[in-house]
Amino acid sequence: MTTIRLLLSLASIYNWELKQLDINNVFLHGHLKEDVYMLAPPGLTSIPPGKLCKLKKALYCLKQANREWFVKLSSFLLFMGYTQSMNDHFLFINSSKGSFTTLLVYVDDIILAGNDKEEIARIKQTLNQTFRIKDLGNLRYFLGLEVARSKTGIMVNQRKYALQLLRDAGLLACKPAPTPIELGLKSTL
Repeated sequence: MTTIRLLLSLASIYNWELKQLDINNVFLHGHLKEDVYMLAPPGLTSIPPGKLCKLKKALYCLKQANREWFVKLSSFLLFMGYTQSMNDHFLFINSSKGSFTTLLVYVDDIILAGNDKEEIARIKQTLNQTFRIKDLGNLRYFLGLEVARSKTGIMVNQRKYALQLLRDAGLLACKPAPTPIELGLKSTL
């Protein structure tokens, strides 16, 4: 979250582009280095009962899936000329001659920011050719943060996230209170 806040602050100060991308079928891009076997899924009749399937690619919820995907993506970004941050390994930076572009990665979600529209277009096109992405346009919602940009700056709130928590807890229709309990209430345990 610290890196996200810093990136949003810099984007506001320097008036950078802020784009959001989503990688399609992210875990199918990771190749497994070790042997992983699984039972055949229900309905698959080409494999005899009791036989196992050897996975060639990572699947969702597999322990190795996140690691293998990130290895593939980071290798790709390094090949494309980006440098991985030493302080936040999910931040990749490309900087040269007044051009600055950065990618902040969270699994399959990416914030793409910078002052070079041509580099932003190039990396989006290359990512799409390699992994198939959804270009979600200007950054609006990332990891529970709603991002709104205006002429005066960038505003961040978590209204949508808070409402989702209230709905999940069944408390959406409750009356608001300034505090959850009376002030000065003494607990007797």
